[in-house]
Amino acid sequence: MTLFGAAESPVTPHFSAPSLPNDPFGIYIHIPFCTHICPYCDFNTYANQSFRIPAYTEAVAREMQLWAPRFGTRIAESVFIGGGTPSLLEPHQIASILAACANEFAMSPVAEVTIEANPNDISERYCSEILAAGVNRISIGAQTLDRRGLRTLGRLHEANQVASAVKDAYAAGFENLSLDFIYGWPGQTLERWRSDLDQIISGCVGGSPPSHLSLYGLIVEPGTPMADAVHRGILTPIDDDASADFFELAISMLADAGWRHYEIANWATSTESAARHNAIYWRNGDYAGIGAGAHGHVDNSRIMNHPSPRRYMELLENSMSPASNIEQIDPRMAMGETMMLGLRLLEDGVSQEAFAERHGISITDQFEAVVEKFANLGLLESDEFRVRLTERGAMLANSVSAEFL
Repeated sequence: MTLFGAAESPVTPHFSAPSLPNDPFGIYIHIPFCTHICPYCDFNTYANQSFRIPAYTEAVAREMQLWAPRFGTRIAESVFIGGGTPSLLEPHQIASILAACANEFAMSPVAEVTIEANPNDISERYCSEILAAGVNRISIGAQTLDRRGLRTLGRLHEANQVASAVKDAYAAGFENLSLDFIYGWPGQTLERWRSDLDQIISGCVGGSPPSHLSLYGLIVEPGTPMADAVHRGILTPIDDDASADFFELAISMLADAGWRHYEIANWATSTESAARHNAIYWRNGDYAGIGAGAHGHVDNSRIMNHPSPRRYMELLENSMSPASNIEQIDPRMAMGETMMLGLRLLEDGVSQEAFAERHGISITDQFEAVVEKFANLGLLESDEFRVRLTERGAMLANSVSAEFL
């Protein structure tokens, strides 16, 4: 099994990292509302506040007016409506958000427009209506097909609802469909994980395999209910070695089935179905971060919004910026982030040419000692075209990437 082509052979990169200053940008829109909060979640989410959604969608449109001058005539190539649970929004509310994007930004006519959705929110009618509103990619939060796992993760849906959601999305006309899964949850075994992967690959889930998969190892985040359950001995987390076994099993099974492992946690059935919006992050590119708690990145600045939906809306209603913090990114930090993020792109890595153009210095001049160290350990490979992780390096990506910061 191999993830990569020969290092000495130049290839046309799919996602050249880093991005350059005038490259297209992305638009991230955060919907912080949920029907309930999953015990492992540490995202900016709020339960029992769905009544705020109508006013919130209006606030989101107002914030776009503040972001638009930052990008001028640059092209927006993607919109990602994430959360939280964006599928709590009615199709007409999604349509109004996308209309505001078109009014304020120079949108590419072939922009990727993604919405995250819970399986139990989806019907064929709902999918047809959001497709008509302008959404062309749907990311369904399955997390697992195992009933014990669904209860451990605090999910409110069943495996058959995942299958129905996939079937309905395809029936409505979606061609670009992604499923999110979590592995390494307390109590999961390799056989349970193998069963999930078998069902995905074989097309048992909804009658046809998805075009994209995001597979995330569970991290028990401090301050979450799951962390409290672990502390009290109610749950026993899986150790790092076991988690690596789950990751390796996914790599092996999906490679055998012909999937492309193009990013640490992401697989695609084709070049066209790779996530273009997320690639903006991995390429250390620019994006507007719109919504309560959203983060944006432009002009060497990181902009963070107030997390409270109520406070976020109040500020915009009073014609004030919802930003709670603006961090200026110095050149050294920018280079480190380019390496940390770009190395996640397993096929393409970080381009020698693009790095020098973006940062005004070569990778060798800036990071020769770090690259040499990990190349000697067999974790990185470097040639005149790029620096990227080896197969072994992909297993230790976080440790390698941290050395560049």
